[in-house]
Amino acid sequence: MTKLVLIRHGQSAWNLENRFTGWWDADLTAQGEAEARASGILLAELDADFRAGFTSVQTRAIRTMWLALTEMKRVWLPLEKDWRLNERHYGGLTGLDKAETAALHGEEQVHIWRRSYDIPPPPLQVGSTYDLSTDPRYRGIAIPDTESLKTTLERVLPYWESRIAPELQAGKDTLIAAHGNSLRALVKHLFKVPDATITSVEIPTGNPLLIELDAQLKPVSVRYLDQARAQKLPALP
Repeated sequence: MTKLVLIRHGQSAWNLENRFTGWWDADLTAQGEAEARASGILLAELDADFRAGFTSVQTRAIRTMWLALTEMKRVWLPLEKDWRLNERHYGGLTGLDKAETAALHGEEQVHIWRRSYDIPPPPLQVGSTYDLSTDPRYRGIAIPDTESLKTTLERVLPYWESRIAPELQAGKDTLIAAHGNSLRALVKHLFKVPDATITSVEIPTGNPLLIELDAQLKPVSVRYLDQARAQKLPALP
């Protein structure tokens, strides 16, 4: 069986501050760095031969991968970074404290923006503090002004099919370090999770999710490596 491991980046500064982060480039906290290293220690003990790695272009995911690979003594692993693995864009909610946002818009509305499958938050205004149009990593890219989980999946899936799936089909054990929603999108695709329930799937920070795949890339087993911090797993398709 080919092994695929999904790692949500370790705790970021804005995770700690309970702020909507999305595409903003918040870095890891000291706890996030420790989570990334702990992931690497767990992965080093795994019976796997990782030959391919993928991350978003966001610092917290890239550094999580680096720190994990350092613990694995596998910093030589070929890595590909792509914006299509970025976190979901939270639009006009970017940078806002989640509790203050609930007080302003109502908890029910904020819950809809956060947890519905296809309803995005309000768009980010052009010229906002969090406008990334001048960021060189996105040169030539049509940066979204907001995203739902559905539209996040719509950008993640073509990248999966064109770049990641071929590596797995070639028999290469593969690592992906990314974000709660871009990884949730992959989980939805792989496990055929219904629209109505995918938003309840939680992926904890810094806890590798090991998925074993058959030749058709159908999951045959799934487990978190750190069982003490495991969340409910999706059912095998």
